[in-house]
Amino acid sequence: MNVTAVPNLVPLPVLLPLLGAALTLAFRRSPRLQRGVSIAVLAAVVVVAGVLLWQTDVNGPQVLWLGAWQEPLGISLVADRLSALMLLVSGIVTLLVLVFAIGQGQADSDDESESETPLTIFHPTYLVLSAGVANAFLAGDLFNLFVGFEILLFSSYVLITLGGSAARIHAGTTYVVVSLLSSALFLVAIAAAYAATGTVNLAQLAIRIGDLAPGVALVLQLSLLTAFAIKAAVFPMSAWLPDSYPTAPAPVTAVFAGLLTKVGVYAIIRTQTLLFPDSPLQGLLMWAALLTMVIGILGAVSQSGLKRILSFTLVSHIGYMIFGIALATPEGTAGAIFYVAHHITIQTALFLITGLVERLAGTTSLDRLGGLAVASPVLATLFFVSAMNLSGIPPLSGFLAKVGLLHAGIELGTPLAWVLVVGGIVTSLLTLYALTKVWSQAFWRTLADAPRSTETAAAIEAGTLDVEPSADPAGTVLVETVRVDTGPRALPRTMLGATAAMTVVGLLITVVAGPLFAYTQRAATDLMSREPYITSVLPVEVRR
Repeated sequence: MNVTAVPNLVPLPVLLPLLGAALTLAFRRSPRLQRGVSIAVLAAVVVVAGVLLWQTDVNGPQVLWLGAWQEPLGISLVADRLSALMLLVSGIVTLLVLVFAIGQGQADSDDESESETPLTIFHPTYLVLSAGVANAFLAGDLFNLFVGFEILLFSSYVLITLGGSAARIHAGTTYVVVSLLSSALFLVAIAAAYAATGTVNLAQLAIRIGDLAPGVALVLQLSLLTAFAIKAAVFPMSAWLPDSYPTAPAPVTAVFAGLLTKVGVYAIIRTQTLLFPDSPLQGLLMWAALLTMVIGILGAVSQSGLKRILSFTLVSHIGYMIFGIALATPEGTAGAIFYVAHHITIQTALFLITGLVERLAGTTSLDRLGGLAVASPVLATLFFVSAMNLSGIPPLSGFLAKVGLLHAGIELGTPLAWVLVVGGIVTSLLTLYALTKVWSQAFWRTLADAPRSTETAAAIEAGTLDVEPSADPAGTVLVETVRVDTGPRALPRTMLGATAAMTVVGLLITVVAGPLFAYTQRAATDLMSREPYITSVLPVEVRR
């Protein structure tokens, strides 16, 4: 097996966005150059990730040691089947969300009263975020993984507070406090791992943790799981997410929902399979998966705002991924990886659609929405397709991903696995109910049927008035203000095109589901055996 083929490609998903961020700062007075650099950089990352996907599948893990330190003391970047797939999916998502954001910025520049995104700051920060995601996926040691998370933290805090409104600052404060707490726990876990084993290199840890006393290994596992579970929004450490994401600008919310929690899930997959293959916490993870699925979707069902509904479904469907990890079988791990790839694309598409709904109607509150299927049939189609995909309607990728996980649970056959299977089915049905409610109220009914005053409803029905929400001076109570409008607001083509492309990517996963499942099964086999990763990273003389 040739494990050294084209190793110089490995750092490019990190280096290219960082260089692009520097260039966009240099071009801060030229928005056109900023846009061109950002698109070119992220398109190049997608190409590099595609090549790495092929390289790792054919030649095995690709490893690059940075600096002149003797192995394994240096910093290693490792691309295997799992990380290469995550790089490709995240690269596609960040590129399309960037196109959406550019379209939003161009549209808002035509109406200064609606402009809320300072693009001079947005482009470099967004590229740094992309570099942090890639660094986390490629990190070959715990400390470099921590660095990746910290890059995500400071760039995401800037993005989530863009516009400077009180609601965004409050949500950003909650987000950063929770993130700092999880980072502190992660740093303590890293220190404990180094104290116990003398290394933070993942491959070397995989060898040395087996020599530790069971109690010490359990403490290390619990510490890492707690830190990653907070970042992944696993119940009971998920309450921060529905309050943090909905207030951010639409493209920021979309990329957060699609990617950031999945970095935490990726870290759980990596550490559970590589460091703790015979986990005594399998039952605990199963209960966490079940509670995350069920409580998250019950929260979604009880909401009346589209953004909060999607935020709670995001939490709920993290439970499916933990479900696959908790089974600790190749089939379960493969199902979890497939579900991560599927969910990144679909959740991103739904949040982009929500941004367009807010632009078209001026609100995302279901109590104030109606008639969107008539106002924008294309937007209605995009929502319906993505909603059915997330709900798991056959033959879409959401259905295939859930079937893979449920089959893995049935194959394991333990009582708790069967409880998870039932919980997964119930969660899927409740997801369908929640999103059907959105379709019925926001898209299918007429605007006049929304719960408003009789006078307002009659004026809307006559086509002479439109309603948009506004906040009172305290920013806490939504009231109705009425403005004259001659018809529905047109959606910018760039924003609509990026959203359509994201929806199509979700459908493409359905088309390539067979080869993708085979790929995730090969990735899961490598993860469970651990040998390909360890032998690719460590020289023979240090495998001890």
